[in-house]
Order: sequence, then structure tokens, then C-alpha cells
Amino acid sequence: MAKLEKADWWTIRRAQNRKPATYTCPFCGGFLPSMSEHVLIAPEGDTSRRRHAHTACAAAARKAGRLPSRDDWLKTQPKQPGLLARLLGRRA
Repeated sequence: MAKLEKADWWTIRRAQNRKPATYTCPFCGGFLPSMSEHVLIAPEGDTSRRRHAHTACAAAARKAGRLPSRDDWLKTQPKQPGLLARLLGRRA
């Protein structure tokens, strides 16, 4: 089975590839024809490192918490003081 690289968050979008190619799903290791329904996942929004995955595999990984979105990741980050608080030198 293929492995995913380490990333804090992932973007997921529907693939619209019409190139005649076959990919390997990073979750199940199965073949993935480009003309089939699938998604593109990109670590931290970097599309140069995107991977093609079965839609069902990506949905299962997302549900299991292995494919967090940017919004999910931001919720885990410490809250930063707002602009006004920073200008006035106050802490949140």
C-alpha cells in the first residue's frame, strides 16, 4: 500500500483529469483509472505534491481523522490576539 507524506492539513477536490493514465490510490494501494470518479488530495494546499485517490477511500480517511482539512487544523492551533490587541500590547 502507498503511504501519504506527513502534513498538518489537506485540501480535497474532485478530479477532472481526462489524461489516459492509471494512478495508485495512496490509501488502499488499488489502481485508479483517470477517467473514473476520484479526488485529488494535496498536502497543505501544495498542488505540486497532489495525489489521486478513490473518493470512498478519501472519505473514509477523512471520517477516521487521517485527512484533516485546514479548518480542522486551525481549530487545534492556539488562538492569536487580534490586531487591535497586538497594537495595544494586550494579551488574549
